[in-house]
Amino acid sequence: MKNITFITGNQSKADYLSKYLDHPVDHIKLDLDELQSLDLKMIVEHKVRQAYEKIQKPVIVEDVSLEFEALGRLPGPFIKFFVDNVPFETICSMLDGKTRNATARCIFGYFDGKDLELFEGSLDGQIAKTPSGENGYGWDKIFIPKGYDITRASLSEADDQKTYLQIKPFGKLKDFLVSRVLN
Repeated sequence: MKNITFITGNQSKADYLSKYLDHPVDHIKLDLDELQSLDLKMIVEHKVRQAYEKIQKPVIVEDVSLEFEALGRLPGPFIKFFVDNVPFETICSMLDGKTRNATARCIFGYFDGKDLELFEGSLDGQIAKTPSGENGYGWDKIFIPKGYDITRASLSEADDQKTYLQIKPFGKLKDFLVSRVLN
């Protein structure tokens, strides 16, 4: 069995991936240069190649995006900076009088020095008029998944898990790893 390393500073993310894969996953926190782009695939490809160069082992990275249709896909991959620096109420009010349609995306990247693979998940929804909910993290208090009328931060545990697995492409990543890497 081959080892893979998930580049993240979040032990919980690494534990979740390991549990989902039913395979041990090492994790390392690395400072990586992050491209400034709305192209999430380009960002992930750059990160995964850079991570491999630093540790010289098969690696997995991920990045997320929250795209507001009314803002031409912004904030997109910059959502973390918005969440860290702009109150949720302000983020929600930026869309007053505009379409509130949004898409949440996540891409996992795998690179072993030779093969590069990208796996994308996404979930359409809307940005709430006001933030709500006590659960979740990041932008969950402002994102209402399609088919729901409450934010991800207000969802039941079962619905949170269901929508999480739509955004995060764990299944695609697992299928690839099981068939080509972890044997």
